[in-house]
Amino acid sequence: MTTHTQVAIIGAGPSGLLLSQILHLNGIGSIVLERKSRAYVEGRVRAGIMEQGAVEMMRRAGAAERLDRECLTHDGIEIALEGRRQRVSFLDLVGTPVTVYGQSEMTKDLANARLAAGGDIRYQAEDVRLEGLDGGRPRIHYVEAGAQREITADFVAGCDGFHGISRQSIPADKLRSFERIYPFAWLGIMAEVPPPSDELIYARHERGFALCSMRSRSRSRHYLQVSPDEDLGAWPEQRIWSEIAIRIGDPDFGVLKTGPLIEKSLTPMRSFVCETMRFGRLFLVGDAAHIVPPTGAKGLNLAAGDVHYLSEGLIDHYAKGRGDTLDRYAERALARVWKAQRFSWWMTCLLHNFAASEGFQNRIHRAELEYTLSSRAAQTALAENYVGLPY
Repeated sequence: MTTHTQVAIIGAGPSGLLLSQILHLNGIGSIVLERKSRAYVEGRVRAGIMEQGAVEMMRRAGAAERLDRECLTHDGIEIALEGRRQRVSFLDLVGTPVTVYGQSEMTKDLANARLAAGGDIRYQAEDVRLEGLDGGRPRIHYVEAGAQREITADFVAGCDGFHGISRQSIPADKLRSFERIYPFAWLGIMAEVPPPSDELIYARHERGFALCSMRSRSRSRHYLQVSPDEDLGAWPEQRIWSEIAIRIGDPDFGVLKTGPLIEKSLTPMRSFVCETMRFGRLFLVGDAAHIVPPTGAKGLNLAAGDVHYLSEGLIDHYAKGRGDTLDRYAERALARVWKAQRFSWWMTCLLHNFAASEGFQNRIHRAELEYTLSSRAAQTALAENYVGLPY
């Protein structure tokens, strides 16, 4: 059984669903294929900071009603250096806040919007294979409920993440990529307790980095710098809470609220960019093309930027018969990606401790942070990048 669609989208995460919904609102058909179940996709714990551009994309997609009602707006962040906290006001420096809203909630909202509009989302599509990407009509083969299925499409959008099939379907000799692996990881926790501050707390401490974040006024999401091969079993709840308290400068638990953990995980830290964001009629979007360390809160937001550029290109192609916008997709997206990579790398170096053998580097990074906290100009640059560069 073969079905044709204008755009086949691989992956039903936020980028795939956002692209599908925006295309639908502009009269462009799509089918979304997702390897996992809907419950699995919507249950993944991911990013929670949205730039204003990503919020506007949700509004453009008609999927922001709950976001606008339930989100938290942050006008700045706090940065702690060896326990001494200082606030950086985004509103004062650049006039723009950021929005706190869980990526899983964003995914639910987009799935509901697509299904309410009659969208075609095919969950648990197994053994996906892409063919004919450099020809006139790509073919997507997959298995649904044990039966072989085929989709033909004008274009394919690979929104299936770093480990997905889309990038793997590009011939190796056509790929151009860059990667950096950082010598530490983040131990992340989720707990049903109020956050210690109304805004995020980033901390650099001699014992390592820490971040106190949130998903709501009653749910906290915190992180600790640990070794990449850390044994999570060596981190019982009390040790985690004590370490967070020390690193943010609250050893007596004056502001840090503690409680049973509902999630504990280890996140490796890497930077990755595949500059081959287009191969024939395949376009890579989001984590399929680039990964950033989470320090600068750019992963989800870069994906939203990719969707902005790709949707513009596809709309121009179908509505105006223009191909130049689509042809410039990779160029436009990569210009923003590399700026976000630079900022994420800078924030990561600024706030983390490297090995003792990197003594010179550690001192330079600490001096950079001290300078940033003492300079309005440096804080303005931080704020401008953190709230998001324009599309």
